[in-house]
Amino acid sequence: MSKEGLKHFIYRRIIPRTGLAAVRLLSATFRVRLMTPENEQTALKKGRGLIYASWHQRFFPGITFFSTQKPIAIIVSKSLDGEMIARVVKSLGWLPVRGSSSRGGEEALAEIKRLGTSGFRVGHIVDGPRGPFGVIKPGLIRIAQFTGMPIVPTITSARHRWVFSKSWDRFMVPKPFSRVIIRFAEPVYVPEDLDTRAFEEQRLKVEQILTGLYADTDRIWNDPARIRALFG
Repeated sequence: MSKEGLKHFIYRRIIPRTGLAAVRLLSATFRVRLMTPENEQTALKKGRGLIYASWHQRFFPGITFFSTQKPIAIIVSKSLDGEMIARVVKSLGWLPVRGSSSRGGEEALAEIKRLGTSGFRVGHIVDGPRGPFGVIKPGLIRIAQFTGMPIVPTITSARHRWVFSKSWDRFMVPKPFSRVIIRFAEPVYVPEDLDTRAFEEQRLKVEQILTGLYADTDRIWNDPARIRALFG
């Protein structure tokens, strides 16, 4: 096997399988509670699907939980890294839709819009894959604008966690048996027709919602009354 062939084999077979097994094993120990799930249900009642929007830093705690929220589609780039991610996505029972702003973006949007009318939800990491952290990229607003799907900002927080301080976003992984919160914000509906200024206003609106709710959710761990209300 050539060096390039070995690289593809590792990316396509070894890393997705071993990584996913480790994620499932760790996630099985979490004690998860949902906050404001009615916001998710409100969006779903419209019958057009929805877009889960989350920071890259915090997507780990939700991987196993959202593998039960099917059907979900994820836009994945056509790069080699995207190939690895696509295989993980398939293993979770989600549908990878291949495309990015530079390759196949229009086709991916059209497919996402079609899937939304069939009851699919969309998962979207709003500042990935390389940041900058906490800044929503335009792709989220374009998806909502094109498909008519509402954006549901989705927040995760863990009481005990590892933080990878050398990663660009200080990536977070809950420790075994940690309490975990998954919180849904109210749906945000993006108009189809937006000029440049209105587009930026929508982007900032969702960014501010995510920033504020993450801060508030993290503060729960310092408030015994709020912890008891959630976990008993």
